[in-house]
Amino acid sequence: MIVLIAPEHTMQNEVAILNQLFEAGLAYYHLRKPHLNYQEHCDYLNQIDNKYHNRIVVHYFHELVNEYNLKGIHFQEQKRRDCLDTPSDYFTKLNNMFGKTISSSFHEPEELAQCSFEFDYHLLSPVFSSISKNGYEGRGFDVNHIEKTIVGMGGATSENLSQFEQLGYKGVGVLGGVWNSRTPVTDFQLIKNYFEQ
Repeated sequence: MIVLIAPEHTMQNEVAILNQLFEAGLAYYHLRKPHLNYQEHCDYLNQIDNKYHNRIVVHYFHELVNEYNLKGIHFQEQKRRDCLDTPSDYFTKLNNMFGKTISSSFHEPEELAQCSFEFDYHLLSPVFSSISKNGYEGRGFDVNHIEKTIVGMGGATSENLSQFEQLGYKGVGVLGGVWNSRTPVTDFQLIKNYFEQ
C-alpha cells in the first residue's frame, strides 16, 4: 500500500504530475494543504480529472466528501483527539461517508495500539529521517506486535522499502521520496513495483 502525501506548498506542474501518477496506478493520494482555504481546496480538486477523485483523501475540510466523490477523510493527530471522543456527533455533518476510508496520523506506537476508534489504516511517523522536513529524525518504530493496518511515514524511498516491511508496516507514506525527485513518476513506479511483487 502506497499513500502519497501532497506537497505542503504547491509545486510547479503539481497537478500535471499528479494526473500522471494516477495514470501510473496511484490509489491513495492524501490532499494535505494546510495553507489552502475551502474554496482553494475546491479549485485544486477541480483541476484533477473527475475519474481520479475517488483516490483522494482529504486532511482538511472533511465536508468536501459531500461535494466530491472522494476516497475518504484523514484525521491529523490533534483533530482526532478533539473530535473522535464522540464520533457520532462529528459524522452527522458528513452525509456521504458510506464506503469511504477513515484514517489518522500517529506519532507514538503506544497511542496507535490503544486507540479504540477503528480506522481503515494508520499513518505512523517518523520511521526514518524525513526527506521533506529538516530535523525530523527517524525513530525506527517496530510495529510487528500491533494488529492494525499501519503505514510507515518518514524517509520512504524506493531503496529502503524492505526495512519498512521488516518493521511490520503494511505500506509506506511517501512525500519527499516522490515530490523531491527529478523523476517523480519513475520513482513512484519503483515503489509500486516493490509492493506488487
